[in-house]
Amino acid sequence: MESAETVKDGKEEEEVAPAREDEDTGAQVAPIVKLEEVAVTTGEEDEDVLLDLKAKLYRFDKDASQWKERGVGVVKFLKHKETKKVRLVMRQSKTLKICANHLLLPTMTVQEHPGNEKSCLWHAKDFADGELKDELLCIRFQSLENCKSFMETFQEIAESQKTKEENKDAAATAGLLEKLTVEEKGSEVKTGEKGTDKKPEPQRADAEKKTESDAST
Repeated sequence: MESAETVKDGKEEEEVAPAREDEDTGAQVAPIVKLEEVAVTTGEEDEDVLLDLKAKLYRFDKDASQWKERGVGVVKFLKHKETKKVRLVMRQSKTLKICANHLLLPTMTVQEHPGNEKSCLWHAKDFADGELKDELLCIRFQSLENCKSFMETFQEIAESQKTKEENKDAAATAGLLEKLTVEEKGSEVKTGEKGTDKKPEPQRADAEKKTESDAST
């Protein structure tokens, strides 16, 4: 009986003993595929963010005469560090696909949507599809404050670009006028040089004739 009970208790201990699945065997398994870090560029590395807000973007489909959603994501105003040009960029939140990408030009204006105070409209030559297209875009924000902030920043940037264009034109005009002035001065100098061809002085000529007559006598 005792031996039978001892055998029985031993079996129970074997059954109760937990399996050590996480036991370290010391074996090293090399990964099947070695992944290397890849530097991801967005094209925004040389730009400063002036504004970024979460919103939903629409474009007006002329053929269907209706608004079509382009995506939900973050809209940004990006200013290039060297050229100082500003563009509007918006990417979809999940896929990061570009749904808006265009420069802010001096001639552009933004206006409030007549049917929704949290939305606004503007025309742009958009490059989101890889080619320039004239688009009527509409963007809707979660709050009225965000919409106003977007519109104010939009107008400020457009006006600042207009001022830069005017300064650029003024500088170009000034440079052209300066060039013309230099050319005019150069022509005056050349004309003066042509008019300074000296003829023999009458007194000197008379003196030479007198010397010749004295020598003959």
